Amino acid sequence: MLPPMTAMSSSASSSSIAISGTNVFEIGTYKVVLQRIEAAERSACSSKTKSSSSSSTSPPTNPPPPKPLLIGMPCEAAGEFPVLLLLHGYLLSNSFYSQLISHIASHGFIVIAPQLYTIAGPDTTDEIKSTAAITNWLSNGLQPLLPPNVQANLSKLGLAGHSRGGKVSFALALGKEEIGTSLKFSALIGIDPVDGMDKGKQTPPPVLTYAPHSFDLDMAVMVIGSGLGEVKKNPLFPACAPKGVNHEDFFNECRKPACYFVAKDYGHLDMLDDETKGIRGKATYCLCKNGQSREPMRRFVGGVVVAFIKAYLEGDSSHLLAIREGVETLPIELQSVKFPL
Repeated sequence: MLPPMTAMSSSASSSSIAISGTNVFEIGTYKVVLQRIEAAERSACSSKTKSSSSSSTSPPTNPPPPKPLLIGMPCEAAGEFPVLLLLHGYLLSNSFYSQLISHIASHGFIVIAPQLYTIAGPDTTDEIKSTAAITNWLSNGLQPLLPPNVQANLSKLGLAGHSRGGKVSFALALGKEEIGTSLKFSALIGIDPVDGMDKGKQTPPPVLTYAPHSFDLDMAVMVIGSGLGEVKKNPLFPACAPKGVNHEDFFNECRKPACYFVAKDYGHLDMLDDETKGIRGKATYCLCKNGQSREPMRRFVGGVVVAFIKAYLEGDSSHLLAIREGVETLPIELQSVKFPL
């Protein structure tokens, strides 16, 4: 697979890069609606609704999803939009990513964030199976939930995951436990992915092999890391993204085309919403070493995800090249950047 960026030399000057559209680190031009899906029902954008409490005795024409979903979608504009599946981190709620989901969707994408579990043990096999089931459900189940003017383009499908969700994303893409999907992913994103507590203490099934460039993935890959993720918040808690099982190790096993960003002075949970409710939400400010504010890190993650999926789902590499060449101003300082295209 040839990445879209091969159309432009890696030595292209900054002045030769024409950036299309708006700044990816700002909210895009599409109005977005967030829709919770517990059973088969139509989008809040549509005037017609179909809920699980309907009095009709007819069976639903669209199957309910295997897991509850939070879907961010363009609402008022008509068009066909690529789809990104976004997996939450360990013991987190998909609602904690609402601002990130809205940011990505506002640039013309349908973002689907399942709630994979409420409580989970160390084994991630069920999460891999659930993600595969959700992916297989998309072909028949997604379109009836969207407003009539919005079409999902499932031939342009990306997979992303944060923390443990990043591990699950890689595991599914690599075919771990011989779990496959009926749809093909074209882009894979690990947002501060974590494969366990430490090297030698990986959660099953292990993803990292510690062999350089060993990931056999027929798709482009981006890994985003947090500079503070491997720093302990206090002596009572382990680091949230320990060295030896974190972003650095994941990227080392990726093959071209791939790109890698590490955000300096920001932590493992700094891409979440400013306000995360409930006990678990409050814990997101207590368990991990955090930066001074979530907003810059969230804007960076949202923007670089948009740039990456525009390049590899839509063929528009201008934003990603602009980031690499320093044309587009970043909301944060980067600790490390690698582009082995």
